[in-house]
Amino acid sequence: MSKNASYRVVTLYISVVEHGLIATTSELWLQGRGLFVISPDTHSERRLELHVTIDKLKDKLELITGIPAINQVISLYNTESDQTVIATLSDDSKQLGFYGVRDYQVLRVVDTNPSVSFTGQMTDVSQVEKFELTPEEYAQRQDTVLAYKQRNQMGRFAPKEEETAINMEIPAGIVIGSRCEVESTEPGLSKRGVVRFAGPTKFGKGVWVGIEYDEPIGKNDGSVQEERYFSCRPKYGVFVHADKVKVGDYPVEDLDFDDEEM
Repeated sequence: MSKNASYRVVTLYISVVEHGLIATTSELWLQGRGLFVISPDTHSERRLELHVTIDKLKDKLELITGIPAINQVISLYNTESDQTVIATLSDDSKQLGFYGVRDYQVLRVVDTNPSVSFTGQMTDVSQVEKFELTPEEYAQRQDTVLAYKQRNQMGRFAPKEEETAINMEIPAGIVIGSRCEVESTEPGLSKRGVVRFAGPTKFGKGVWVGIEYDEPIGKNDGSVQEERYFSCRPKYGVFVHADKVKVGDYPVEDLDFDDEEM
């Protein structure tokens, strides 16, 4: 290559660098690497320059981890979950870049003398003296949630509503075999039948009256939840409260069908 050609190549390289089109090795060296720094008490992401010596790095890490530089053992890992040590940064005179660190790798700092720096003790709750109270001592205190609920009658300390006494007496007029009519919410519909049962049941509170309807407008065959109280055809039986039943001369109604309806 001629002298003039060499000059043109150098000039072109300098021009490219000046315009920021490429970065020199020294520039990349100064940019540093983004690394995760982990110790027994800390976890952080830091950008560290590659030219810093391990000796100076330990001084920086002491401020981050609280571990004295003299007690630090620094190991390099690919990830937090990977337990394979890539390198141990043991030579204080070497620069960080010597170990070929890459972005997002992990520097794990171990304390060789935790008794001096109390490493790990700040997060070990097992060493914290606990404040404990017996149930009796807690019940006597007036500054607790329990005392607050008692004073304000909240939760289980709220006044209980008195349960209305359930009348278990069967009305005198309701006799087994009596003709009856059941109150209906549908206009013009008379629900007539025969009283087949009167008394307490397992499916509800109070007194219930079992009716066998004249027509299949009921809900059961005299049994509820596999418990039989009387027998009738399916859909002819029903259970209602006594106040819905009128006992008297209620003959079976004749159903009149129009000639057009069959």
